[in-house]
Formats: sequence, structure tokens, C-alpha cells
Amino acid sequence: MNRNSVCTAAAFSASELKLKGFKVHEITGPAYSSLSFGRKDFYKIVLATGDMNICYGDKTIDINDTFLFFGNPHIPYSTEHRSPEQKGYACLFTEDFIGSRERKESLLNASIFRIDGIPVIPVSSEQAAFIEGLYQRMLSVYSGDYERKDEMLRSCIDLIIHEALRIQPQHGLKQRNAAARITCLFTELLEKQFPVETAADPLRLRTAQDFAESLAVHVNYLNRSVKEITGKPISVHIAERIATEAKALLQHTNWSIADIAYALGFEYPSYFNNYFKRVSGITPNSFRKNKGKV
Repeated sequence: MNRNSVCTAAAFSASELKLKGFKVHEITGPAYSSLSFGRKDFYKIVLATGDMNICYGDKTIDINDTFLFFGNPHIPYSTEHRSPEQKGYACLFTEDFIGSRERKESLLNASIFRIDGIPVIPVSSEQAAFIEGLYQRMLSVYSGDYERKDEMLRSCIDLIIHEALRIQPQHGLKQRNAAARITCLFTELLEKQFPVETAADPLRLRTAQDFAESLAVHVNYLNRSVKEITGKPISVHIAERIATEAKALLQHTNWSIADIAYALGFEYPSYFNNYFKRVSGITPNSFRKNKGKV
């Protein structure tokens, strides 16, 4: 197969995935040495045998066996193949394909899809045979004419995830480390937004939900982890950091109060005034006039 035919097939798969929200295929043929690092627009579950590295977020995972891989659209990843051939199965699906809100939250909370989880699970030959049977079932359903095709495909996805969690359950002794890791990631993400350089580029992440979505975890899990490690909920961390930045901008720039409000993500200057007075006990104008001596 030449390079052009590979690109055409890839483009067809992408358009088909966008149209139907789901795609399943068998992996055969030569393996590309590397695939670009970046976020995708879909979830991906792969059963494969090979010799490769998978870079996932800030982790690099070395593989030389049969494994399951769970790709998350919110977390950048790439693969680097060392073996010339690849074989296995892959299914790709969008968040919309999953269906109900409850199923989406269940998917998002699965440890294999979280940024603090391990997305690669080694499987035995017996486990691989069971999962391969599910992929064969998906291939049959996908190409057939069934009344409840999407629901049948979702059931197969659920069974693969259930099997993966059974193989690699979450251990209680790892929970503290997981909480510390996600708290560190939250803190890094919060700090990356500062200092604010221009009012034309306001803060994007201002709520616990914003940070949870960016880190691809449920907001309750994120808030619980941060509070466990720091003793303070996310809302307090965000409020304190925005207040600190507001004081710096009031002291060290000649920006108007309105510009500072917009830069910090407030829709109206009055909202910022009320917020600043609530957390600092003084209005922004008074703080500026007193040159920060409060």
C-alpha cells in the first residue's frame, strides 16, 4: 500500500467517524515509526501486540507485549513503534456517541481514561482472546444491519472497559498518590495562566468545572483530591490566586479597573468590584490609591 492510499484511507476513516461517531477496524500491516503528539477528537481503545513507546500526557510507557490502550481526547498522546509490523484492533468513538449524561460521567471517571490513571494495561493470552471476541462482535455489528446497532456497540465498549478495570483495579494505597498527582496538575494549570499580560487575553479557567474539564476528570473527584492534599477546596485556591493577580495589576500597571476586570475574566467591572471587596475587604480603587497598603 503506498503513502497516498494510506492517507486516503485515514481521511475516509476520519470523515466516517465524524459522521457516525464510531469506527472499529482491525490493525494490520506495517507500523509507522511514530505518530504525532497531540490531542485527538475522539476516545480510542486499542488491543494490540507490539514493541513500542506510548507518550501519554507527561508519561512515557514502554510496551513489548499484548496490551490494551485507552486514549482520551483531552490528553495528548503519541506512539513510537519499534517493531516493523502491527496487529490488533481499535475502536474510536466520540463523547456524543456514548449517549446519556450518566454514561458520559461514568466514562470520564474511569481510572483508565483519567490523566492521573494508567492508560496501558498488559493482558494475558486468555484475556486478549476474550477482548478480541468483543472486537469481532463490534466488527460484525458495525458492518451489519441491526435495529439497535449503536446500543450494541456501546455494550461492547462497556464490556471492554469493565474487563480492563477488573484486570487492573484501583488500589486504595494508590489513592493518596493519585490525589497528590492531580493536585499538582491542577496547581500547574492554575499558575500557567499568570501573570496576565494583556486585557485582550483574559483568563480561560475560572471555575472548578473549567479545571476539571481541562484535566479530563470529574469535578467532584478533582475538588476532593485538592482538598485532601491542601486542606482547601478549588474555589478558594482560584479566588486567592485571582485576588493576588488583581492586586499586582492594581499596583504595578496603569490599566483601568474595567481592563483589569475583563483581563481576569469578569463579565462586568461591577462584578470585579464586588468580588475584590469580598476577598480583600476594600474596593479596587481604594486599594490602588493606598498603593496596596491595606
